[in-house]
Amino acid sequence: MRYPMCLKNNFLLWLSVLLLSGCSTGFLGLAPAGDKKQYARGRDLYDQQQYQEAVKELSNYIYKAGNVKRREARAYRLLGASYEQLGQLNQALETYLEALEFHPKNIPLLLAAASLYQRAGLTDKSQNLYDRVLKLDPTNLEALSGQAENYRTFGFYSKARTYYDRFFELNPAAEPLYRARYATTFLEQGNFKEAFIHISMALLQDANQPDYWLISAKASFGLGLAKNALSDLDTALTLAPNRIDLQLYKIIGLYQTQQYAQSLQATQQFLKTHPQNALALLLSALNEHKLGYYARTRRHLQQAAQEDPKSFVGRVAAQLLTEWK
Repeated sequence: MRYPMCLKNNFLLWLSVLLLSGCSTGFLGLAPAGDKKQYARGRDLYDQQQYQEAVKELSNYIYKAGNVKRREARAYRLLGASYEQLGQLNQALETYLEALEFHPKNIPLLLAAASLYQRAGLTDKSQNLYDRVLKLDPTNLEALSGQAENYRTFGFYSKARTYYDRFFELNPAAEPLYRARYATTFLEQGNFKEAFIHISMALLQDANQPDYWLISAKASFGLGLAKNALSDLDTALTLAPNRIDLQLYKIIGLYQTQQYAQSLQATQQFLKTHPQNALALLLSALNEHKLGYYARTRRHLQQAAQEDPKSFVGRVAAQLLTEWK
């Protein structure tokens, strides 16, 4: 085929410019083979858990030529993940946000940034990014569960359940963690029956999580099933015997069920290792007052009030000191 001379000359001129400038960017702006190998090295280093070296390799790959076309979403995602593994969460977030300037609709990048915002307690920013994902993909499970957790954190429990309901509809075999979180939305609203149903479902999948047994105990207390609740707490403590919150909740449970001597005994045992715990001191005083040990009651109330005077526990202790003279 013959081409007009002007077209031929223009083509040759274009080709010569491309060849002269293509040394750094590659044909049509794609990364040269050597750079692709650099990305592969970064990926391999990440897989080998050599995260610091992966950061160096991937940073060189992305930034060394300053070519926006080579700033691939996958490289940014891997660089951010490397920072996360190193515990450098600010750098990870900065990486994801920069990447989103070039790839605003990239779902893995949006999810990574949303999750980091959530972990940092910046819930409103996390919500915004999860919303962007759900507009692109309304069935994205990570975005649905992430948004549900955001609303649960804010205390909008009914709203959280709308996302969880969709999540479970799409993923009926979801991990028990999500069912346990779902249960807490009912628990916080005083719907102990539904909370118990769903935490029981979580326990059927995994009975080795002390937090699940704690949720079950709280639901059982709410339903008036004190014996079951205390049994659940014993199971939780068997799984995590050093958990301070579980030990204190067991003491509270014994007090609430009017087992004052047992509650006091458990409190005294707890105070041997945590003598300055204001809540334990208050619980000791409450039990001692019920049992008629008034001098000890006053002493422990004074200690509780002094340990943390501005807290709710400290204020309650101070108030009781004025009332129980």
